[in-house]
Formats: sequence, C-alpha cells, structure tokens
Amino acid sequence: MNIQQQILNFENKFCKKEIPFLKTGDVIKIFLEISEGNKKRIQQYTGTIIAKKNTSINTTINVRKVINQIAVEKIFLIHSPIILRIEILESIPVKRSKLYFLRNFKKMKDYK
Repeated sequence: MNIQQQILNFENKFCKKEIPFLKTGDVIKIFLEISEGNKKRIQQYTGTIIAKKNTSINTTINVRKVINQIAVEKIFLIHSPIILRIEILESIPVKRSKLYFLRNFKKMKDYK
C-alpha cells in the first residue's frame, strides 16, 4: 500500500459522517464536550459562520457571535472529537465566501 492510500485510510477513519452541509452565513449551534478535571459537561456555542476552509479532515469554520456588544470569534475543527453535534438554526443568503466585513457591524441584523 502506498503512502497516499495510507493517508486516505487514516483520514476516513477519523472523519465524522453525520456533519450537516455548512456554508457561510449559516447561524449554527455547536455542542462541545468540555472536560474539567474528572467532570465532563456539554457547552453550547451559537453564532454565525463567517468563513469555512475545506481541507479534508482539517476542515475549519470561523464562528462569530456577539455577547453584550462584545464580538467573539472562534475557530472550530469540524472533525474534532470534542464536537458532539452541529445544528443549523438559520441560513442567511450571502454572496461571498468570507464574511469578514461583518466585523464592522454590531449585529447580523444590521447586515440584513
């Protein structure tokens, strides 16, 4: 077996199958499993996808949310084992693949 085939087998073993089709402009809710010491809890993170980078198992999304007029952006690996599931709450039609211009708006409602 050549190296390329071994890499594909490794990636297929760790890729999640139940990920919904995500695109920029979607408002999503991500359920994360957080372990603190010997306790585990589930944390929810809701925000708008402002960027997506497709690189097989290393696919990432940038999620932006505004909390008390303070914007928070976080990058998630879609195939990470700490992500339990992803739900799409709303899909906003956009014409760009990177929504970095939303950093200038306070809320996504200002863009609509």
